[in-house]
Amino acid sequence: MRVGPIALRNRFIKSGANEGMTPDGVPTRALVKHHRDLAAGGIGMTTVAYTAVSPDGLTFPYQLHMHAGIAPQLRALTDAVHREGAAACLQLTHAGSFTTMRHGASMRAPSASAGLNAFGMMHGVYFQRAMDQADMSGVASRFAQAAMLARECGFDAVEIHMGHGYLLNQFLSPLSNRRRDAYGGPAENRARFPAQVLRQVKDAVGAHLAVTCKISVNDGAPRGNTAADSAAIARILEHEGADLLTLSGGRNVESPWAIFGSPMPTAEMKAAAPSAIARFGVTMLERQTPRDLAFRELYFLDDSRVVRQAVRMPLAYVGGVKSRAGVERLMAEGFDCIALARALIHDPAFVAHLRDGSVADSGCNSCNRCVAKIYDPAGVSCVLGPPNDPHLTRVPAGE
Repeated sequence: MRVGPIALRNRFIKSGANEGMTPDGVPTRALVKHHRDLAAGGIGMTTVAYTAVSPDGLTFPYQLHMHAGIAPQLRALTDAVHREGAAACLQLTHAGSFTTMRHGASMRAPSASAGLNAFGMMHGVYFQRAMDQADMSGVASRFAQAAMLARECGFDAVEIHMGHGYLLNQFLSPLSNRRRDAYGGPAENRARFPAQVLRQVKDAVGAHLAVTCKISVNDGAPRGNTAADSAAIARILEHEGADLLTLSGGRNVESPWAIFGSPMPTAEMKAAAPSAIARFGVTMLERQTPRDLAFRELYFLDDSRVVRQAVRMPLAYVGGVKSRAGVERLMAEGFDCIALARALIHDPAFVAHLRDGSVADSGCNSCNRCVAKIYDPAGVSCVLGPPNDPHLTRVPAGE
């Protein structure tokens, strides 16, 4: 499978999912092992998740952010992945208002529109401000600089995160974009700033790295983006040269259950919550979750079909792939790559096991308890399997 300037050994991608393995904001031996194991398990490319392009784009203080100081650790990770025959992708993001970090004296996080900050108010960041063109130019430049550093660290691809409620999605979604200028209104206007970011990243590294984007095919909430909106956005990103789109869905604040296609593990989330305010947020999540929600395989398929029909570019489907039959169905419907997270957290060698015929269905039961495990000192793991070695998250990669 070719994605822009690179070739993958197969069509399976480990999608970006918070590993919880950088307690000091530094790649650790645990993070290297996690992605090396996935590469050894047979995937074509693994994605290192949620790397902020700058300190002001952090969602939480222990998140990775790109700077030269972590280049040796990232190089240790990409070298380990390459030795196992897989490609390495770095997911780049900016939190915007979806942050626990305070933004100077104004205490207002940057976003598409001004107002109350629904997520940040649980962490003392009560308000958000509407970004101006100078803000947008600065953020786009930081995405490009982060992508150039990713190339220096040995990555084969970067994924620009435009989904789930982070900054670029705050522009794309009418749930958060209430602007009345050239960056608000119809989907084509809401995509203007994300397209600018893509363009600058392509100009910076597109001859050497695959430049991909993750988008939400449906916000999963009333008055949010629909599949038709996402199809219009996909056409714009195709025009701007994206090498592949990963089709996800849902938003972290308004509809986190939609991301996973099943109820969240609220009991475990409350136990891991760092404060009473955070626990209150989980309680509100419990009240908002649809009572009839139950997992079904390929839960984004209907909406993803709309995007598939709108563009000719390569698309990676993500959302509840758990079986050989599901993979075959997606291939038959014209999707180019299969992106997985929970099935690979349950079994890093799931792809190899599909290939040799030893399994036809993942043993993942979609309980989502791995989501709460990102707060575990040992990082993310499946509760149905052995825990990780907590020592490895205390040692920087390469040491």
